[in-house]
Amino acid sequence: MSKPTSIKTSEEVRDRLRILAEERGTTITELLEDLATREPTAAEREQRALEAARELGIEYTERVQQAGQDAWAKIRTHQGGAAA
Repeated sequence: MSKPTSIKTSEEVRDRLRILAEERGTTITELLEDLATREPTAAEREQRALEAARELGIEYTERVQQAGQDAWAKIRTHQGGAAA
């Protein structure tokens, strides 16, 4: 397990995290760890896109890349901007 650290945030965010953690029967730390491991980084999304294109036999062009980025933007919109 990693060494604990602190994260500065607003009381509103902290209170919401506490409620979400309680609803899920976990702690704020575990909730944040789950989010951090579940949400892919931009580099991980790009790697997954390259692998998917290769598996589908699609050339990974700038146009295909842009379509993927547009899709992630739509996903974030539907998630209320929560996804990175």
